[in-house]
Amino acid sequence: MQTRVVLERRHADDLPYASFVRDYVAQNRPVMVENAMPACPAMHKWTPEFFKHQFGPRQVNISHSQRMTFETFIDAVLASREDAPGPYMYRLFIGPHLPELLPDLEPQNPYAFPRRLASPLMLRPWRRPDGYLKLLIGGTGGHFPILHYDGENGHATISEIYGDKEFILYPPEDSAHVYPKSGIPNQSLIPDVQHPDLEQFPLFARATQYHTVLRPGDMVFVPSRWWHAARALTPSISICQNIFDASNWAGYVNEICPPVAGLHGLKRMAKRTYLTGLGSILSVLERQPRGHGHGSLTARIARLAPTSIVDVGDSSTWPVDNWSAN
Repeated sequence: MQTRVVLERRHADDLPYASFVRDYVAQNRPVMVENAMPACPAMHKWTPEFFKHQFGPRQVNISHSQRMTFETFIDAVLASREDAPGPYMYRLFIGPHLPELLPDLEPQNPYAFPRRLASPLMLRPWRRPDGYLKLLIGGTGGHFPILHYDGENGHATISEIYGDKEFILYPPEDSAHVYPKSGIPNQSLIPDVQHPDLEQFPLFARATQYHTVLRPGDMVFVPSRWWHAARALTPSISICQNIFDASNWAGYVNEICPPVAGLHGLKRMAKRTYLTGLGSILSVLERQPRGHGHGSLTARIARLAPTSIVDVGDSSTWPVDNWSAN
């Protein structure tokens, strides 16, 4: 039988952002933060009906190969049952796909700040001040189809806007127990972690499961290489964002710059050199005093190496026009 651990819970009132970064992000340690985004308009505005009425005829991906209109998708979400789950949203990036939703997320969740992805020193293809902000919607019983950890060595945050969602995690040291796919090492072969076939996957019984339930306003921090899966307990709307900083930078560079031969190898070597040097520069700048006075040196440092949401401004300043969803 698996060991089951209740995930640590903290309330935002008792968890300053600097403590969150020091005690959880830097330590690769998961946590659930209550009341992480109390002033966010989406908390009072986003419902399944809102998306149906606002975006009814627009197409949405519900799998790698299947699309349907928002209207049809939301109807399926509301009809979803535990014994007959409906579709679960797949890869909808708010910046490039639904940028009109960005103001609904101001003020932003401070714990989900993407850190180095927001630096203007990141070249445009890699600069994402939204942290690859994704929208996730599913009905009762619906779930993300794969036990996985986020690619590019990313930390992840999932913030619940509407409804309730069960979340389970497995630590990196249990990777051998969750049967990674050959060639896709961040995805598990186990098709249903709620009802695993222990004859086919006997080592899974040795894995330690961390468990929590997200309610509206809650956020779970999933550190890099922590396996995770989610299941909607009611119709659920949440957002996901990624974080990159000194704690996971080396792994990020290794994953996006793997060694290859030929011309592509030279390009990746140049990319690796740039990102490795950038990481060193940002590590120095991030330790400098913060300041936001117009034109001051500390203000310029804050803009170049942002360490909190106050350093980057609201979403109206983000360069979303040329973002790619790939």
